[in-house]
Amino acid sequence: MLRLIRSGTTTQVWEALREGEKERVAIKVLLADFRTDKYEIDQLKHEARVGVQLKHPNVIQIYEYYEDQGYPLLSLQLLSARNLKIEMRERPDVLAENMAIVIDAAAQGLAHLHEKGWIHCDIKPDNYLADEQGSVKLIDFSIALKVKGKGILGLFPNRTKTIQGTRSYLSPEQIRRKHLDIRADIYGFGCMLYEMLSGRTPFTANTPDELLSKHLSAPIPNVQSVSGATNEMAALIMKMMAKNPDNRIQTMNEFIDTFRRLNVYRPQSRPKNFKRL
Repeated sequence: MLRLIRSGTTTQVWEALREGEKERVAIKVLLADFRTDKYEIDQLKHEARVGVQLKHPNVIQIYEYYEDQGYPLLSLQLLSARNLKIEMRERPDVLAENMAIVIDAAAQGLAHLHEKGWIHCDIKPDNYLADEQGSVKLIDFSIALKVKGKGILGLFPNRTKTIQGTRSYLSPEQIRRKHLDIRADIYGFGCMLYEMLSGRTPFTANTPDELLSKHLSAPIPNVQSVSGATNEMAALIMKMMAKNPDNRIQTMNEFIDTFRRLNVYRPQSRPKNFKRL
């Protein structure tokens, strides 16, 4: 272990070097209180199972899960990058200037995950890393779900006993714990785009329950009221955030095709009220 990169509620991420090797990697390790927690260990193993299937420039590369002297570890690509949430807080002008490139790259990473048969279930700015060279990578597959096909597995839809994900980006079907497919991620991606363009999440509330209720029944906000988005960009986000999955953009490739034909901002326009959070 060479350097602590970040510390979370249950894990830490370190820059590390395996003995006898030259390439440095990132290591995700459980904190001391969770190193024997079966649920947390299973999440690390699950992230490895998902991640090793993904090979795309806009998705972080995950190498393997292993245990070293009783320490459950996940090794992954070492990146000199910050997540998009931090970029929005600290460098909103830089993000605004590169918005089209960042959105396109983020969409490609999610499209690859879907093509490999997985639903991320927690799409948000915190789960994308961006570096100074303009590279954007999707991260964190700990709660990803396998897309159920039309065979016998399709008889057992993707449902969870508890709501998983982050409240500000949860699709209505996640909140209701109904069948999930890739369109749940498309809703979350729409919420993320709203925030990237405006500096604020689409719904805010005084309590967690009120926030979930707004995702279920509140009118879809128009990002033009708080940003310099074009009519076409605003309409695209609203379609991604439709309450009924059947009314949304249906795939990320459909989103990418549509997105590449429009302008993000109106001419000479920059985000209104885009302040540091």
